[in-house]
Amino acid sequence: MFTDTGKALIIFGIVAIVAGILITMLQKNEIPGFMRWFGNLPLDIRIVRDNYRLYLPFGTSIVLSVIVSFILFLINKFFR
Repeated sequence: MFTDTGKALIIFGIVAIVAGILITMLQKNEIPGFMRWFGNLPLDIRIVRDNYRLYLPFGTSIVLSVIVSFILFLINKFFR
């Protein structure tokens, strides 16, 4: 029982570290070249008016969903 909890905590820690690094990079506008596509895919809708901004990242959401699903699939295969 404790082994599964330990593995889950390790995975959660790694995900938290990666998310923290990405958030820090995004705040400083230091986005690496391989991530420039993020938010600029064909299904991403961006409407900017004088006092109004609307951003609907449908394309980015689909790509991130596929990537996260694949990673979770690999983790599930690895730990079972």
